[in-house]
Amino acid sequence: MNTAVVIRRGVPHGAEDQVAALYWEAFGRKLGAALNPPEHGRAFIARHLHHDRAVVALAPDGQRVVGVAGYRLGGRGLTGGTVRDVLSAYGLFRGLPRLAVLALLERTPEPGELVMDGIAVDPAGRGKGVGSLLLTEIAAVAAEHGCSRVRLDVIDVNPRARALYEHHDFDAVRTEQTPYLKGLMGFGAVTTMHRAVAARPGDGTPGSLEEQQR
Repeated sequence: MNTAVVIRRGVPHGAEDQVAALYWEAFGRKLGAALNPPEHGRAFIARHLHHDRAVVALAPDGQRVVGVAGYRLGGRGLTGGTVRDVLSAYGLFRGLPRLAVLALLERTPEPGELVMDGIAVDPAGRGKGVGSLLLTEIAAVAAEHGCSRVRLDVIDVNPRARALYEHHDFDAVRTEQTPYLKGLMGFGAVTTMHRAVAARPGDGTPGSLEEQQR
């Protein structure tokens, strides 16, 4: 894989399935309890994306998404879907317990806060700086929307992600033990991390940025 990537804001129309596949590869164990089987889960995510709530990394040809970082701001995150959508996709009796699982994953931003909605990078692109480029652009989005910090959660079985966040000035502020989720979702603790940003109020209009990683 060529390590040059293009960073842009927003999910390109037509790339929904690619983003859903990356998300499922990264978070399938966690999301599977609510959205399995995998093919249904990926289709649900692709169908209900909020295109303007992500930063993506594109391959040099601009045709393939090789990384995505979602965020929650103004009441919407990258991954969507209402109660009605879940019940329509899975039926009443299978849908109700799935809604309960999804509620466990819900995170609401506090005033002046942007919440990360997950970061996923194509396996072939890991270790090449793609995640760092996405996090840098997420911080810029937060600043332009007048936010003073970025918040995210990292699970105990993902030390590589935590190391990336710490490298980008995220500080751990609390850890919640979740042994009841170990069998269901595969992790037993969640650490909340914050990164301060210098707010730079703007008009909130999505922009674009091309970055080359060498």
